[in-house]
Amino acid sequence: MVNAWETGATALGIDALVGDPRVWPHPVTLMGAAIGAYDRRVNRDFLGPGLLKIRGLVLAVGIPLMAGAATWALVWATGRVWAPLEWMTASWMVSTTVAWRGLGDAGLDVYHALSRGLPDARQAVGQIVGRDTTQLPETDVVRAAVETLAENIVDGIVAPLFYAVLGGAPLAMAYRAVNTLDSMVGYRNARYRDFGWASARLDDGMNYIPARLTAALLWVVMAVLGLAPRQAWRIMRRDAHRHPSPNAGIPEAMMAGGLGVRLGGLNYYGGVPSHRAELGDATRVLEAEDIVRAVRVVRWTGVVLGLVLLGLGAWRWLVR
Repeated sequence: MVNAWETGATALGIDALVGDPRVWPHPVTLMGAAIGAYDRRVNRDFLGPGLLKIRGLVLAVGIPLMAGAATWALVWATGRVWAPLEWMTASWMVSTTVAWRGLGDAGLDVYHALSRGLPDARQAVGQIVGRDTTQLPETDVVRAAVETLAENIVDGIVAPLFYAVLGGAPLAMAYRAVNTLDSMVGYRNARYRDFGWASARLDDGMNYIPARLTAALLWVVMAVLGLAPRQAWRIMRRDAHRHPSPNAGIPEAMMAGGLGVRLGGLNYYGGVPSHRAELGDATRVLEAEDIVRAVRVVRWTGVVLGLVLLGLGAWRWLVR
């Protein structure tokens, strides 16, 4: 019998050790290929909003169901070969839904690029954000990196492990499929406003509880790191609702409060200006070291969450 608590903690350990090796096939790559093929085939401009929403709903439901079912079949099949292989396979599959190491590494890539010059930093941050980066000043490069580090704590660490605990590797993989759908078709532009509506709403719904659990984790982490947890909590309660996402504003506001900076402001997407609500108080100007501080928050969030999972797993064995 696969223990969800231990599987989650082991998955974190696997991700910390090996991350996402590019030489190995990754489930998200397969999901992305399937989503892209469906999008190109059925998302047609001449269709009305109603039909586009129906086709988008089929995609939003179908991809997570297939991802979860395929994961369940793989875990079940390996368990029939050798019982310990079931746990090993489940842990590995859950690790592919987690981006703990990759998130921190991506932030440090931007930090190190800043020392080489602004053009390199703009290119590095452009790999992890969707906004235009070719003209960003240094403070906005830092802001973009810190914002994406904060936002992705939810969908890169907490949410996949939350669903792994609830439903094992199949549910964690289904969650990753939902998140991948949102990142590919969950936009509010002309092409995806109707077709991606179901994917975006499903992602919002599945991240609702994990985002609020993340707030509690970040309070603990910031206390450990000496980053003003009470101020972070106050800013989160004051500002999180200003963010256009019902979930992303929580970790971003916590990060802004913990670091004592202001996040949000003017961004450009495809040359079109978009003003994101400002979160936090500008007690000082953003600096490159804020990226390192945000990376520490990311890494310690994984540590604290891993300890929680191990503790709950140990408690389960004690009360058996």
